[in-house]
Amino acid sequence: MKARRKVLLGALALAAATVTAPPAAGAVSPAGTAAGPPEAAQAAARAQAPKAASTALEQLVSGLEHAWALDWLPDGTALFTERNSGRIRQLEDGRVTDVQRINGISVSKEGGLLGLAVSPNYAQDRTIFIYYTTARDNRIAKLRLGERPRPIVTGIPRGSCCHHGGRLEFGPDGYLYAGTGDGLRSQTAQDLNSLGGKVLRMTTDGRPAPGNPFNSLVYSYGHRNVQGLAWSNGALHVTDIGANKADELNRVQAGRNYGWPACEGPCNNPRYVDPVQSWRTSVATPSGLAAYQGKLYMAALKGGVWRMTGDGGSPQRIYTQLSRVRAVEPAPDGSLLVITPTAIYSSDGN
Repeated sequence: MKARRKVLLGALALAAATVTAPPAAGAVSPAGTAAGPPEAAQAAARAQAPKAASTALEQLVSGLEHAWALDWLPDGTALFTERNSGRIRQLEDGRVTDVQRINGISVSKEGGLLGLAVSPNYAQDRTIFIYYTTARDNRIAKLRLGERPRPIVTGIPRGSCCHHGGRLEFGPDGYLYAGTGDGLRSQTAQDLNSLGGKVLRMTTDGRPAPGNPFNSLVYSYGHRNVQGLAWSNGALHVTDIGANKADELNRVQAGRNYGWPACEGPCNNPRYVDPVQSWRTSVATPSGLAAYQGKLYMAALKGGVWRMTGDGGSPQRIYTQLSRVRAVEPAPDGSLLVITPTAIYSSDGN
């Protein structure tokens, strides 16, 4: 707590900017509608959408090179990745310093140094986990800060530019979860022998976690490009970027099929699990996800953050002055960090 308060005070001492968000109407395509209503109905939906209250953000740092993921060390220091520079950096006392650069990373439109998760046993093992793109694949590695990464999962498909997935989170069960993309080959999402288009669940050595449904790393399948992972009301929720019809928020169950490429958004097919919430692809383009103060917060690459109930209902768009948001992360001091490619902000989630 003490270290985290020092981060905020240091940022304010550096004359961090405070900005106020205008009320924002959410243009949401709710679960049960796939591609959105006709224009008249769309206008009505926009008029009736709940408007978020005015909100404030405090800028902690700027000038970053595609910040992607952030997690906390036990002492309250924030570690984060930069996708394009390949650096792990830390935010402490209002200042950003380099920890180390990861070698062998292949930077493409969406690829590079992506996810980061701190071991829940960091005080004992001093280990963090990263997800990154190489010239051949995407992979997950473990490392002690300052040391060379040791890959624990390789062979996650990569596309020429896109659909890498990349989010890492430790679940309440103590196992490491990863969201992957289909690597621009949509049928990999339905192939249980492929790691693409999946949610993976593993031990810290990269082995299948006990209880996985297929005796492999695969926990769920039929995803296109998983970008966010968070647990709310005891359930895992993930965000998935759609192609042309709908982006999705899914409540993930072990062994279930989420439909891609046959389904995009709700399709009412008993073979597949419909999303709990969906948006037209022109509206959100979801990224990171966080559970915070009983609600779900979803970063949006189309701008702003979507705030929902803990089960994904009643979406409101906030922080609309931010044109591209990559991640959201609760902080030890009770605030919510909002991460954009170039800056990190502190907020209260309102």
